[in-house]
Amino acid sequence: MLDFPTWRKVWLWLVTALCVLAALPSLLSATSIRWPDVLPQPMVNLGLDLAGGSHILLEADAGQVAAQRLENMEENVRNTMRSAEPRIRIGDVSTRDGRLSFVLDDPSQIDRARELLLPSINGTGLVREWDLAVEDGNRMILTPTAEGIDQAVSDAMESATEVVRKRIDELGTREPTIIRQGETRIVVQVPGLQDPDQLKALLGQTAKLEFKLVDQSALPSDVQQGLAPPGSEIFAYADTSDFAGTSVAVRRLGGIRGDNLTGAQQSFDPQTNEPVVNIQFDSDGGRRFAKLTTENVGKPFAIILDDTVLSAPNINEPIRGGTAQISGGFSVETANQLAISLRSGALPVDLAVIEERTVGPDLGADSIKRGMLAMGVGSLLVILLMIASYGRFGVYATVALVINVAMLLGIMAALSTTLTLPGIAGFVLTIGAAVDANVLINERIREERKRGRRVIAAVENGYNEASRAIYDANITNFIAGVLLFLFGSGPIRGFAVVLIIGLFTSVFTAVTLTRMWVAGWLRKSKPKDIVL
Repeated sequence: MLDFPTWRKVWLWLVTALCVLAALPSLLSATSIRWPDVLPQPMVNLGLDLAGGSHILLEADAGQVAAQRLENMEENVRNTMRSAEPRIRIGDVSTRDGRLSFVLDDPSQIDRARELLLPSINGTGLVREWDLAVEDGNRMILTPTAEGIDQAVSDAMESATEVVRKRIDELGTREPTIIRQGETRIVVQVPGLQDPDQLKALLGQTAKLEFKLVDQSALPSDVQQGLAPPGSEIFAYADTSDFAGTSVAVRRLGGIRGDNLTGAQQSFDPQTNEPVVNIQFDSDGGRRFAKLTTENVGKPFAIILDDTVLSAPNINEPIRGGTAQISGGFSVETANQLAISLRSGALPVDLAVIEERTVGPDLGADSIKRGMLAMGVGSLLVILLMIASYGRFGVYATVALVINVAMLLGIMAALSTTLTLPGIAGFVLTIGAAVDANVLINERIREERKRGRRVIAAVENGYNEASRAIYDANITNFIAGVLLFLFGSGPIRGFAVVLIIGLFTSVFTAVTLTRMWVAGWLRKSKPKDIVL
């Protein structure tokens, strides 16, 4: 076990050197020395508690999810009955009291209508999303179940969390913390962002894009009074539109949503040179958009973003190819923000900012200073104790300790992990764990010598026997670190990351590297005795 062939020594030194080099950009960033730009620059990101930044708490309206499900079900019912052969005619459609009801013109088609609807209203497994009832022989009533609504809210929040994550990543920020809190809240922490206004503007935009046909039968006087014909609804024009202050009536059903978008980029209109947003649909969205524009040439259709009409141009010709252009008095910045929002997907529910705070960098700088001071003082005391207790072997442990810290920092930089204040505590804990391994090894060697074993046999048995206990202890700590990472959040996960990486580096340096150094010394010096 004390035999280290040349290839193995080269491999161990190469791994050590690469990890230490990866730590240099992060270490030099705190000094006036500049790391060459031509070289890779792995960096350890600082968390909100160290670098400062913005903390925002978002809350969703669960009632909006229920209303959207009701509208989707109405459109699904209409399409199902319309496409039936022969067609099933319905009327007196109502969505009052949070349930959908409609009357069949022919009561004899009740059983057939029920069979058509059952696959749509039942969820998978044991959860029923809707209850179906029949009243007066020809009125069908669909009522959402509590289980179905709860599941829909949960799905909407999962989707909203992912959309928020994509939007923040588009801003170029590093390692944001985005987690759900409770049933309808999302916590967003962005280190290094001192001005949260841009973030709030981006997250406050639902980016729900819709294309709906304008109801040309609506009287302008009725529309301005908020009166819409049956089957239509009224939306106001955006403040940036030429028709700001007025409204338009659009068909409530039958339009196209932006769910099928595959891309969105800020660009400029070649004719007016005004900022616009070019969008691309997937194959299904492009086909539906082409069908809508083909069947309604000469008619106006409204481009609606977050319940506000950007514009309502006429369809001069069928729009094929799955591309379209959105204009609406944008600036370059607002057009780019809209493109980011559309690329990341529409939020399934509106998110309101209910808490906001900004953390300055001064507190983090003081925390780093104090944390480094604590680690430095602790390391110095440990080094003095190890050298005083174990002599040469204590020196080996000290060198391994320094390399361990550098390797830990280098691996964190290479993985672009985030260092938080608890993470600094993880550094200190790692130092203790690394030294503890060397203490076990040295004490075991000391016991073997007291039993009369020769130097080489004592060292070999000391490493072999102590390694078992070291591995067992670190496996236990590894399991605890994984659980902290999986179930923790924010700073707790930061601590877990440092702990897990530190377990590997401490075992590597305290056991493998020191064994290589001791083996080399024994072969070269061939001591008759060792002082421990």
